[in-house]
Amino acid sequence: MADCVILLASNSPRRKQLLTLTGLAFQVWPADIDETRMEGEVPWAYVLRLAQSKAQALLARLHTPSAPPGLEGGRRVSFILAADTIVVDGDDILGKPESPAEARRMLQQLRGHQHQVYTALAIISMADEQPLTDICVTQVPMRLYTDEEIDAYIASGDPMDKAGAYAIQHADFHPVENLAGCFASVMGLPLCHLVRSLRQIGLNPERDVPETCQQALNYDCPVSSRILAWDQAG
Repeated sequence: MADCVILLASNSPRRKQLLTLTGLAFQVWPADIDETRMEGEVPWAYVLRLAQSKAQALLARLHTPSAPPGLEGGRRVSFILAADTIVVDGDDILGKPESPAEARRMLQQLRGHQHQVYTALAIISMADEQPLTDICVTQVPMRLYTDEEIDAYIASGDPMDKAGAYAIQHADFHPVENLAGCFASVMGLPLCHLVRSLRQIGLNPERDVPETCQQALNYDCPVSSRILAWDQAG
């Protein structure tokens, strides 16, 4: 276990924070891919393709001269992990806002009703270089926050690097109420889906990841046991 090192294809501080909760060793190496949505591509197919493309991009780079010679302590990469998260509201996929005005429009659009957050995982074991994928779909009910709360939140700068222009974990804005799905997935990395996928390829974290996640996020998760039992809950 100590020699297994994950290469994380993301520079997201949320994903790094969440992956740390597993206790597994990892190194960050962001993947740069074209994220243009294909014509007619449905949300689940789109987000899975992006996660797979990120993982494959890192795999390709590992086989080039620009790859890092090794990791701390002489360890080498055992697994590549990539994830992608999208916010889906009806027929709209909401990305990161390009301006405060767009952030305001997104937050007003999402206010007071339920949308979905899709997070896809792609894992490649360096033992066979075969991809393994999983996806978490979480129903996210937004509260009836006011325009004044939106303005204050936008002024904080927090929405500008987040899909859908919000962070579920933001303590002051707290945009979501009565969530009954995976909190970590809405942040960007569904840890129970990750654990069950890693178990498939022989890597079982020594930590109690669901318990650690709930303590860190201060969230009593109603779906973790079902996810680990291979229910499609999210």
